[in-house]
Amino acid sequence: MASYHGPKAKVQRRFGELLIPRPKYTKILSNRAFPPGDHGREKSFRGGRRSNYAMQLDEKQKLAFIYNIRDRQLRNYYKAAVKSNAPGTTGGKLMSLLERRLDNLIYKAGFAATIWAARQLVVHGHVLVNGKRIDLPSYLANAGDKLEIAPSMKNNVHITEWVEQISAYPPYLSVDKANRSATLLRIPEEGEVQVPINVQQVVEFYNRLT
Repeated sequence: MASYHGPKAKVQRRFGELLIPRPKYTKILSNRAFPPGDHGREKSFRGGRRSNYAMQLDEKQKLAFIYNIRDRQLRNYYKAAVKSNAPGTTGGKLMSLLERRLDNLIYKAGFAATIWAARQLVVHGHVLVNGKRIDLPSYLANAGDKLEIAPSMKNNVHITEWVEQISAYPPYLSVDKANRSATLLRIPEEGEVQVPINVQQVVEFYNRLT
């Protein structure tokens, strides 16, 4: 699956899971709890036993969707996790790398409603890292980095609206709502990144290819 730009609810209905925690998607999945398509109601989610490969593939695709990255990018992150000398499992190191992406941190800080909106903020040059404009969504933040919305966008109505709705943040991220800034306090540790994914199955998927 490439970086996805179509209907987000459609993907989540295909997996039968809420992958983006927003009220409108919760409502859609509740009202239409079956896969998309003409025969979605007939298929439901109660099929027979699925192969290990099929389950691993689903987890890999869900992870790519959640972080809005392409398959090739995800595989490169996996390779980097394997080579990393940091403590922890390959899966834990993979999640830590993904979580440190600039677009993801902007999203988790509450400055954008979705990872897709966060990517647009970064690409359009509306994000500063330690005072320097960075327009690469894949930029990996380091411990101590200060992320900030550019002055021209700090009072943007969409950013203001979303910032006020968020009150819970990851323990490794300190957020200053008033100044539209956040600091990565430390590198995310094993098990701290909360996403509805079985990361071990993603690791096993890539292990098949090596």
